[in-house]
Amino acid sequence: MPLNESDHNGATPTDTGGDGDFLASFGQSGGLSESYSPAPEGYQPGRTKFVMVIGTVMSGLGKGIFSSTLAKLLKDKGLSVAPIKLEGYLNIDSGTLNPYRHGEVFVLEDGLETDMDLGTYERMLDQNLSQNNFLTAGQIYTDVLERERRGGYLGRDVQMIPHVTGEVKHKLRQLAHTGNDGKPVDVVFVEVGGTAGDYENGFYIEALRELAYEEGPQSSCFVALTYIIEPPILGEQKSKAAQLGMKRLLEAGIQPSIIACRAENPVTDQVMEKIGMFSNVPLSRIFSMHDRKSIYTIPEAMRGAGLDRQILSILDLHERVNPIEEDRSRARWQAFADS
Repeated sequence: MPLNESDHNGATPTDTGGDGDFLASFGQSGGLSESYSPAPEGYQPGRTKFVMVIGTVMSGLGKGIFSSTLAKLLKDKGLSVAPIKLEGYLNIDSGTLNPYRHGEVFVLEDGLETDMDLGTYERMLDQNLSQNNFLTAGQIYTDVLERERRGGYLGRDVQMIPHVTGEVKHKLRQLAHTGNDGKPVDVVFVEVGGTAGDYENGFYIEALRELAYEEGPQSSCFVALTYIIEPPILGEQKSKAAQLGMKRLLEAGIQPSIIACRAENPVTDQVMEKIGMFSNVPLSRIFSMHDRKSIYTIPEAMRGAGLDRQILSILDLHERVNPIEEDRSRARWQAFADS
């Protein structure tokens, strides 16, 4: 039995078809294969797109609000979306976490106790989420160790790469394949908790790098959320911390497609040009995400900046857009935001 077909409830090596068929070749040599990249039965690589949101400089930038708003913009266009939050802690869920340290717990419809960002996703997307939309390092390690005890890795020495990263990829592909209603979704939004360079989320970032490579061109979009410091004593914005954050991502093999700059005030073109120069990202794909009076004004601000159009272009999603549905959704949201 090929390695990828083992102990995964029908999971099989994915088949990309055509030239460069790297996923289809995974596991062909059985136990001798160095790869482990399981996928659900019937999964079609490249059908679902992935938007990966990773923070730099510091935590608490509002990745959940940013990612959920971006997902809303694509859902407004008639695309089906599914978010997932990846947490680096070893807890199985958020139920035992001190809310003073980690924030309030949000309970999903199926009873899972999760991070409060899941509440933001439900509110922005107007859809109920489940345990499929929340993943912790504790869940991943538990699955890996239990599978190893069952002999699910066919005698292999179980390692962070490829086995732990392989389990992460399987979870993401499972969500892409079934969504929350049993149907494949157009876009999966992946939010990585913490900050680039943290020890606890390093295997997530590596898994996303592998996933982007295996899924093929125009399948993935990495969005880096960074912070622009503006010390009151200086009276100007400084980009050095953001530059170093981008460097940590590049060192991990992640080339951002889009950079969103969190700041107290609108980020200057000069600062964004400097960040782009050090991260290989054109100015047209660097956006100022400065503070707003209300989070409900953020969708229109992001739409006005053209962030959603850049995502569509990077992932080649224009043909799936429903302009009529977008106009309706936009009008409904504007009426809600103005009320």
